[in-house]
Amino acid sequence: MTARRGLPYYFGGFFWSKVAQNSFFMGNSPARVDDKGRLKLPTSYRQDLETRYGRELFLTSLTGEYVRVYPMPVWLEILQKLSEVPAGNPSRERFLDRVNYFGDKGELDAQGRVLVPYRLRDTAGMVGEVDVLGKFNYLDVWNHERFVQLRIKDNAFSDDDARALAEYGI
Repeated sequence: MTARRGLPYYFGGFFWSKVAQNSFFMGNSPARVDDKGRLKLPTSYRQDLETRYGRELFLTSLTGEYVRVYPMPVWLEILQKLSEVPAGNPSRERFLDRVNYFGDKGELDAQGRVLVPYRLRDTAGMVGEVDVLGKFNYLDVWNHERFVQLRIKDNAFSDDDARALAEYGI
């Protein structure tokens, strides 16, 4: 990576121009959840989120171990796809049960904070220092210690993972 034209990094070529156009959420930024349960989104994510999607969000989880923050337009696309799955489909029902149990609508306030739903905040251990990870078009928020234990130490990236991704040229 090199500096170019005052920008911190320059990636050339067609692929990187497409990434820049899409402005995916990437990387990890530390953040805080205050005593009232409000997550203050890091500025790097907040600016892109508001510019591309607006302030409305849906916060949820499938497991309760973390908070998944969807921009509302992204969440509505997921709901549209779910509406095409037959109503009696057990996987659809399990998915909806979990995202609705843990989830709720939210909106960024003027300071870039959003209230994490109480049940999810309690289950996911959302207090104090947290890690916000970019996942293309949504964000995952983890209690720092839980993330290190469950995703880094207990779930190491393996040779099998590398082989599986190699099939996609990664």
